[in-house]
Amino acid sequence: MNAATFFDGEEWREGVIDLTDGRLVLRDDPAPADAPRLDGLIVGGFTDHHVHLQLVDHTRLAGSTLGRVVDLGANPEVVAPLAVHNSSKNSPGAGSGTTSAPRTSVLEELRTPRPVQIDFAGAFLTPTGGYPSDRSWAPAGSFREIADAASAARAVAEMADAGASCIKVASNGSAGPVFDDALFRVIVELAAARDLDVTAHAEGRGEAQRVARLGARRLAHAPFTERLSDDEIAEQAASVAWISTLAIHGGADLTIALHNVRRFHAAGGTVLYGTDMGNGPTPVGVNGAELRALRDAGLDDASLLRALAPCDPRDPSTFLLLLPGATADPLLARPLTPADLKV
Repeated sequence: MNAATFFDGEEWREGVIDLTDGRLVLRDDPAPADAPRLDGLIVGGFTDHHVHLQLVDHTRLAGSTLGRVVDLGANPEVVAPLAVHNSSKNSPGAGSGTTSAPRTSVLEELRTPRPVQIDFAGAFLTPTGGYPSDRSWAPAGSFREIADAASAARAVAEMADAGASCIKVASNGSAGPVFDDALFRVIVELAAARDLDVTAHAEGRGEAQRVARLGARRLAHAPFTERLSDDEIAEQAASVAWISTLAIHGGADLTIALHNVRRFHAAGGTVLYGTDMGNGPTPVGVNGAELRALRDAGLDDASLLRALAPCDPRDPSTFLLLLPGATADPLLARPLTPADLKV
């Protein structure tokens, strides 16, 4: 048994970690006075709040330090089965351990990549002819063109019934038509009736402010097409969270996005780590360029960790170790193993 400091997803806590029946188990019990202390800090797998699994080799996620991803635009018939397959209920060692298959050795289980929890929005909801309906990268079935309240109701019901954790709405005035205020509000209300929030791709002058005013709860990208005023930043900080996706930009777009995020974070806004994985040659795993950009935007160690929203490490499938001397650098995180325990 080792004394250990761990991050439960909200705050740092003290506890003990031990091997029980050959498995690492973390508990928030007081450590005995003579217990050795684990070198390093324990966190769960990190969260990427904006990915596109149909545009990457999603099987590589299992070898990463990500514990959870949120797909924000995919054919629900493709992504929903991936989410079920990667459910913690199906991960090695989940449940009682009773199985009809022969039990693998502890060493084999430790070597087996752990599944990554997949949440998803399903298809983009977009106006007829709207983004990304004209994009060659958009897989078949990854968007629904919405003409009226009836088609919006059908689409929201489809995504909710498929198991979506949010609804993704495209509001890209730089690339085509956007929903009028009335229809956008209808989608927000339909989503809320299924206990789902709306995440909006807001692009084009005024769109970030408009979708926030109409009820979107998250922006899929930190605003990058215009510098928001201080009053607009304050309004955003009070009502929506921003998914960062800074590293997909360059030039003026990156400068604008960094300027906005820096002030949004300083105003108390919620910044969430997200990479738009699949948008170009992005890593399938934690993206160092995104982390560096977030630091450039003023996020300190604690804020960066919260942006990464690590899973609760008391879930035995998500143990990571942040190494001594680099306690807040998630790029140096690695899986915790029994060899790390002092005996």
